[in-house]
Amino acid sequence: MEFRLIDRIRERTAQAREDVRLGIGDDAALLVVPPGQELAVAIDTLVEGVHFPVGTAPADIGWKALAVNLSDLAAMGAAPAWALLALTLPHADPARVDGLAEGFAQLAREHGVALVGGDTTRGPFCLSVAVHGFVPQGQALTRAGACVGDAVFVTGTLGDAAGGLRLVQGERPFDPADDAHRSLRARLDRPVPRVRAGLALRGLAHACIDVSDGLLADLGHLCAASGVGVEVDCGALPLSAALCAVFGEADAREFALSGGDDYELCFTVPPARIAAVQAALADHGCRATRIGRVVEEQGVSLAGIGPVPHRRGWDHFPG
Repeated sequence: MEFRLIDRIRERTAQAREDVRLGIGDDAALLVVPPGQELAVAIDTLVEGVHFPVGTAPADIGWKALAVNLSDLAAMGAAPAWALLALTLPHADPARVDGLAEGFAQLAREHGVALVGGDTTRGPFCLSVAVHGFVPQGQALTRAGACVGDAVFVTGTLGDAAGGLRLVQGERPFDPADDAHRSLRARLDRPVPRVRAGLALRGLAHACIDVSDGLLADLGHLCAASGVGVEVDCGALPLSAALCAVFGEADAREFALSGGDDYELCFTVPPARIAAVQAALADHGCRATRIGRVVEEQGVSLAGIGPVPHRRGWDHFPG
């Protein structure tokens, strides 16, 4: 049965690439890194009840498992190429596997990602995806390049996924006929990785990170790596109309600061390059909002309105 499940995944995720010499079906894949490119590698594990609610549609889980990893490549300015998938199931479930593979494949096809191997095993439902991408030598974006005086930007809107999770948890009754409710749930279930934005930021941004654990938490990582601080203007945070309509502006702002699961890009750019960055992102249909500035005093501080949220972001092992 295990090998039949693997065949189902392979059939639904087939993606031809010339740099894949040998893919699924052997003990290891054989892959070719193009000359002049560095290999960027990332891995994330998604656990049922932690990273996605129990009862989430398998296709949405498959999409999200790849999306959160592509977001890591986007933050490095890397072009996606290959993926590995390790799937753990409590029992053989062809229908669930088909759904997972289809959601995964939908996003993989969009970005030309080839699934080149993985593993299946029995246990509590979870899945791990490792992705590999290319970036020209010396051009990778990192968390460590922010400079005092840089402007801080974030793509898209923040807090929507946290709002979607609150609906799933029953904080507000979920109404499937309500456009705002559906929009927030979609941001939770099917985040859109900013791959093209990450590529556009190469050579323009000083530092970059994807917002996965919450803006405050992830900006804290960027500050620590760069040895600087960031002052965030709370009044400038990009909030969606859907989030404000369902939860109100105060809660929406708190979700934006500490909610997590947004998978937007937060980056710093010198003032002289702001116009170039905005033009480059606009070419890819991506909105970016200036939310603060890089300062000397280390850490993240807030300016504008409202108290500092007690919870600054997601932590698997708090305390």
